[in-house]
Formats: sequence, structure tokens, C-alpha cells
Amino acid sequence: MKDLQILNKYILRYKWHLLFGILCVAISNYLKSLIPQKIRDSLDYVINYIQQIKEKTVDSIVPDDASVNDEILKFAGILIGLAVVMGFFMYWTRQTIIVMSRLIEYDLRRDIFGHYEKLHQAFFKQNKTGDLMSRVSEDVSKVRMYLGPAILYGLNLTALFVMVIYAMLQSNVTLTLWTLLPLPFLSISIYVVSSIINKKSELIQKQLAKLNSIAQEVYSGIRVVKSYNKENQFSEYFAEESDQFKKKSMNLANVQALFFPLMILMISISTILTIYIGALQVEKGLATPGNIAEFVIYINYHLHLSVG
Repeated sequence: MKDLQILNKYILRYKWHLLFGILCVAISNYLKSLIPQKIRDSLDYVINYIQQIKEKTVDSIVPDDASVNDEILKFAGILIGLAVVMGFFMYWTRQTIIVMSRLIEYDLRRDIFGHYEKLHQAFFKQNKTGDLMSRVSEDVSKVRMYLGPAILYGLNLTALFVMVIYAMLQSNVTLTLWTLLPLPFLSISIYVVSSIINKKSELIQKQLAKLNSIAQEVYSGIRVVKSYNKENQFSEYFAEESDQFKKKSMNLANVQALFFPLMILMISISTILTIYIGALQVEKGLATPGNIAEFVIYINYHLHLSVG
């Protein structure tokens, strides 16, 4: 993280984009945390109505079909309204934070190119042109991914996690604790797999810089290569390095392929626990069927946070 401190001046330059983006993230996630609660309320209302119909006696008052339909339509309208407003703020989230990352990407490329022009000729003799090109193109793109999607997903994860956990605790403490039981294992798994992915990604970046250097040197000296009839030799050399790049990329893909199934396994365990413990609590009168549906949706939010 110490190496990333140089980016602070660029972030401060576009601080209003970031601050407005944070506000939009908070509002959109607050609205998102309300949706499962409204689904819980609507499901409980329908189940209670069905129960009243089954237990109807002469003196009991049961809502008529028209009032029930109106109530269900009201729930549907609220859900649609929440989704629309949430989508509006999600749109502005991307229009602020992602746009900020694009503006910083432009500034970085301009500053790096300007810095290259000020360097002494000895620097260019000691460093390969392909490596320098890779810094301006590939490396800056990776920095943009950190400044844009990484910050956005990080803020989104933090805001949604806090709001969802708070909503779950407000709804049912016991069910929340059982639902979050696999969370420590999930966190450890994400940390381990992410560390492996970062190391392999760094190796791939180095290999890509090497390929760029080889290609640039061959293209710039193509007349010499053809004069000495070295086309086949350089082709074999480039093919060997490309094969190394392919192997490293495949190793990374294999690790990434384990990531999603691992998340699905942990979330599935959490879902099973929620349904089982929730059913026991419904039987004891400590929870409602709507609570189970609510918590299953919250669990799916955790899945989106893990892989998003």
C-alpha cells in the first residue's frame, strides 16, 4: 500500500467525484438492504391471510380478496420503487468513481510520458523499450482497475456488509449467528486464494513486458533480422516466451476456477443452516417464514460481495 501513496494527489484532484460516489454507494446499499425486509413483510402477509382462511370461523374477520390484492400490489409497487431508485444511485456511483479512475488514468499516462521525455539518454540504454511501453499501457491500466472497480467494490462491500449485518441482527439475532457461522472460513479462503492470484498476476505482468520488449526490438530491427536470415530463430524464441506466458496464464486461470466453486460451497452451507435453523424457530414461534426468505436473500448478497 505504501507504493500506492503516490496516487493520493490524483485522488485529491478528483475528491468530489469520490465523495459523491461514496454517498451514492451508501444510499444504494441502504435501499438494497430494505428489499429483503419488504419481501419478508409481503410473504408473511400472504401466509397469514391463507392461515386466516383455513381457520375461518363465523365470528372471525378475514380481509376480502380486493383488499388483499391491493395490499399485494402495494408491496410490489414498493419493491419496484426501491429497485428503480437503487438503480438510479448505482448509475451515479459508476458515473463518479469509474469516471474518476478514467480521468486519473489519463493524467498518469500524460505524466509518465512527460517524465520519460525529461530522462537522460542513458536511462533508455539501460531499460528496454518494451518495458517502458508496458509501464504506460498495461501498468497504468492495472492502476486504473485499482482506482475504479477496486475502490468501488471495496466501498460497496463495506457499506452493504455493515447494513446487511445490522438488518439481520435487528430481525433475528439467533438466525444471524447461525447464518454467519461459515463467514470466518469464507474470509480465510478468500484471503488465501487472493494472495495466490496476486502473485501469479505479477508474474504474468512481467512476462507480458518481456513479450512486448521482444516484439518491439524485432520490429525496430527487422532489416537487420532479415539481412542475417534470423527470422526462424526469433520466431522460435518468441514462441518459447509466448508459451511461458500461456502456462502462467493457465496457472492463474486454474486458481481462479477454484475461487467461485469455493464461494458457492460456503454460501450453500450458510443457506442450508438458515433454512434448517429458521424452520426450527418458526416451529417454536420465534421466527416467521418471511424471516427465512429474508435471510436467504441476505446470504445471496454475501455471495455477490464475495465474487463481485
